[in-house]
Amino acid sequence: MNQGIEEHLRVALEQQRAAFASETFPTLAVRRDRLARVRQMTEKHAQDLAAAIAQDFENRARQETLLTEVFTVQSAVRHAISHLPGWMKTRRVPTAMHFWPARNRLLRQPLGVVGVVSPWNYPYYLAMAPALAALAAGNRVLIKPSELTPATSELMARMVREHFAPEEMQVIVGDADVGRAFTSLPFDHLFFTGSTAVGRIVAQAAAKNLTPVTLELGGKSPALVDRSADIGVTAERLAFGKLLNAGQTCVAPDYVLAPREMVAPLVDAVLGRVRAMYPTLAHNPDYTSIVSPRHHARLQGLLDDAKAKGARLVPTHTEAPGGRKLVPHLVLDVTEQMTVMQEEIFGPLLPIVAYDKPEEALAYIQRHDRPLALYWFGRDAAAQRHAMEQTHAGGVTVNDCIWHLGQEEQPFGGVGASGIGSYHGEWGFRTFSKEKPIFEQTRFAGTKLFYPPYGATFDRMIGMLKKIAG
Repeated sequence: MNQGIEEHLRVALEQQRAAFASETFPTLAVRRDRLARVRQMTEKHAQDLAAAIAQDFENRARQETLLTEVFTVQSAVRHAISHLPGWMKTRRVPTAMHFWPARNRLLRQPLGVVGVVSPWNYPYYLAMAPALAALAAGNRVLIKPSELTPATSELMARMVREHFAPEEMQVIVGDADVGRAFTSLPFDHLFFTGSTAVGRIVAQAAAKNLTPVTLELGGKSPALVDRSADIGVTAERLAFGKLLNAGQTCVAPDYVLAPREMVAPLVDAVLGRVRAMYPTLAHNPDYTSIVSPRHHARLQGLLDDAKAKGARLVPTHTEAPGGRKLVPHLVLDVTEQMTVMQEEIFGPLLPIVAYDKPEEALAYIQRHDRPLALYWFGRDAAAQRHAMEQTHAGGVTVNDCIWHLGQEEQPFGGVGASGIGSYHGEWGFRTFSKEKPIFEQTRFAGTKLFYPPYGATFDRMIGMLKKIAG
């Protein structure tokens, strides 16, 4: 590791630590100003972001970036600015009767310096969403974006330099070695979005400093189709959810579980909806490319492995799209021995698993790692409730895909192998705050009755408390 990089990281951290020490509880006005600057730089550079991300991906639609990267950040900022006074307010909490007249309260206090490691698939949103939550909570922020989207990373670094002092927020650009050094810094909180495999490494690095972590990972998010589902609506929403960003989305439906008799009509319906959304691939600006040759080769390898092991591949188009674009495929007759059913796909491949009884589908989901998302399609309320109770997932969208991610009034996060912790809205504020309990004693304290020397008074008090406790 280059000593110059290590020194740069150390200086950046110490600079922010010193700044935080001089302002350990930023006022509402200061926090709102910082959030407003995130909104301003996002608005000012919206078209630049679309161009940089398209360059990094080889092709990604401007509209897709404006929706998934720009609008999402602006929406989160507006929500935080609006709700910040309530989030910052010290909360009164109940005090047990035997401690009266003392009082309890909770103070939400900034942690200090937060490190954010963001991925390549939504390079701006997944950097700024946790960063703005950390700023709202009163922290300083260092961001390490992905090296796989260099144009976007460099643009973010320039944007942040224009609008923030380095002791407020700073973007550290660099390769994987820089990332490893970054995660080894003694942050007050480390927030990582990425794969489960890398998440384990990040958690181990943070543990050496006892740094608390939030891990937003992924996994194989299932779409469970009930017999009561509308095939046309289900197919259209699966097609959109799967092919947004060409499937390079942590909450994309990874595979579908469908009743055996519904598989054939569902396949036909999905093919029809995909072709309606993307009539062509080669020169279609709406269809996103795969981020790198390595990931393109990985996805092709998943197809080759599945075919060799007996799967039936159904391409949505017959044309060769060229470049790093990959033809979407439905993958039928899959088995658990196929790599496509063992690893998170993160691309435009959609395996469909047939089931006969609903309990078979629920058991299939439950015997695998708990996913980041689960999608349920159907109109049977009892079946829906049963599925929600019998499965675990970071979050759920019913009769659609992906949209639970955009809810600022709900927490977003994984469970088990798909992540630790959550954010969005108030949950992000709380993630980057220490909810410090404060017990405030009064001049006349009833607790004096518990002081030694012990005797009959103590025994009477303990007996009375037992009766009150039931």
